[in-house]
Formats: sequence, structure tokens, C-alpha cells
Amino acid sequence: MDGVIVDSEPLHKQSFLEVWNNMGYQENHGIHFPDFYGRSDRVLWKAFIEKHRPEQTIEELIGLREERLIRMLHDLKPIFDGVLPLIKRLAKQYPLGLASGSIHRVIDVVLAIENLRSYFKEITSSQDVLEPKPSPQTFLLSAKRMGITPHKCCVIEDSINGIKAGNAAGMTVLAITNTFGKEELLQSGATLTFENYNEIDDYFFS
Repeated sequence: MDGVIVDSEPLHKQSFLEVWNNMGYQENHGIHFPDFYGRSDRVLWKAFIEKHRPEQTIEELIGLREERLIRMLHDLKPIFDGVLPLIKRLAKQYPLGLASGSIHRVIDVVLAIENLRSYFKEITSSQDVLEPKPSPQTFLLSAKRMGITPHKCCVIEDSINGIKAGNAAGMTVLAITNTFGKEELLQSGATLTFENYNEIDDYFFS
């Protein structure tokens, strides 16, 4: 979802920075965001807590950050140009599942945009598995819920961790260059890369 359907990576970063600024960690938070693209928020917070030992619990910090992100997503509705027509066309021919590193509260806000939820057969969050991406558990659970064997599934990803998860699940992995460049995505194991959603449409329907 993040980085493929919704242009949320800048909002994820901004919402973390706002929380850290309020905590007094403006430029010394010590977090390199690209390392966490495609991973769950809890993983990032664990890294932050290990560095700084804040007085707040991880649940309190997650809550503070979630409220900011949800407000931004609700107000901005940053769906990528071209992705909605692609989803509509794919949904007519294939069962679609959403396998996201985000939590259900955030997923719900995004899927309320343009009635996106209606196009997906099932929704799987990082909350539904023990190990988030790059573990394959999120993708494997999504496939299981749809009743489809993993090797018949195709993942569309934007992140290195997501590509690793898709490959570990035994799925075909396509990647769009919304977050990382073509070479990085291919080196991470993507089967093919695409610059935009029209190219993905051509791949499936030409």
C-alpha cells in the first residue's frame, strides 16, 4: 500500500519528525528512514528506543505518531496518479489482496479514499503476523486468505524490504520506481521494474 497505492512515505517521515521534535530530538534522532521502508512502524520505534531510551512506552509513541499520520492521510488523500484505473482494471480480472506493513487503522483511512476497499478480496496488515517484512509472513498469509498458492501470486512492491519478502514467499515480484531506483530494485530481486502505472497496465493487458 505505502509507496505503491498511496504516496505516504513523505508523510510517514514528517509524522515521525513532528513527534521527535516535540520530544527534543529535532536533528539528532539517529534514524535513517530508507532502512525502514517497507517495514512496520514498530520496528522503527524499537530502533529509536534502543538509541535514546525515552520515558514514553512504545505503545504511547506509536499512538502519537499514528494520530499525526492518519490526520495527514485523511486531509491530503495522496493516491498516486494512475493507480486507481490500474486497480479497477486488475480487479476485474484477478483477485487482489492488500499485504501492508501498515496497521489496520492506517489502512482503513487509505482504503476509504475512492472506495478502494471494494477492489480487494482481503486485507492483511503487519498486525496480523508475528514477523513483518522482510519476512514473507504478510504475503503468505494474504495468499492463504485468498486461497491461492504463493507461486501463483504476483507482488507489486516499491521497497527493498518488500521485494525481499515477496521473493522469500516464492512469488513473482514486480517493482515500481516510486521510492527506489531501477538498479536498486533489480539488485534486491525484483523480476521487472516499472516507471509508472501505465507500464504495469501494459504488462498485464497488452
